[in-house]
Amino acid sequence: MLWLLSDERIGAPLARLAVELPPGSGIILRHDTLPDAERWRLLRRLKHIAAGRRLVVILAGTPALARRWGADGVHLRQHQAAQARAARRARLLLTMPVHDAAEAAAARRAAARAVFVSPLHPTRSHPGAAALRTAAWLRLARRAGGQAIALGGMTPARARALRLQSTSSQIQPGWAAIDAWAEKAAQRRRLQKRNCVPT
Repeated sequence: MLWLLSDERIGAPLARLAVELPPGSGIILRHDTLPDAERWRLLRRLKHIAAGRRLVVILAGTPALARRWGADGVHLRQHQAAQARAARRARLLLTMPVHDAAEAAAARRAAARAVFVSPLHPTRSHPGAAALRTAAWLRLARRAGGQAIALGGMTPARARALRLQSTSSQIQPGWAAIDAWAEKAAQRRRLQKRNCVPT
């Protein structure tokens, strides 16, 4: 499964990036600094796009807020792990981030359906952070349980390489990105502009 993680540092509108996702993909809406009303409107816009493209929209926050706003699931940060039971009671798809062994154990205890294990590669969103590389990534993915999603410097080529390297581990990794979807949207806009130039 492919995922888009929202990031306020990306200039492209999130809705524009969402349409780049293939059907069956997912979106994690973070944008925590937006006022609630504006964040709610963004979620509703994403849900509208998702309805026509069979996308899953997950809200980073609390289970109560995700349920009230109509999200398909909730993305709990590690300090919110105690709210996993509330997410299950609300029948929300539960996802969590994982960066180390302690966080992997917490995600397993929370019974997270999907875990975003990162950073697999160096990434602009966390400059200077040490990359896990494949062997360490696979160890954390096994510890965390759930569907393992690779995050951090991911591209389609890197996702294919990870799948090949994971075949003996019985892990079928998904992947998530921020910059890769922004770059794809930018390429599409450049192509559209070239096609619109009169000849």
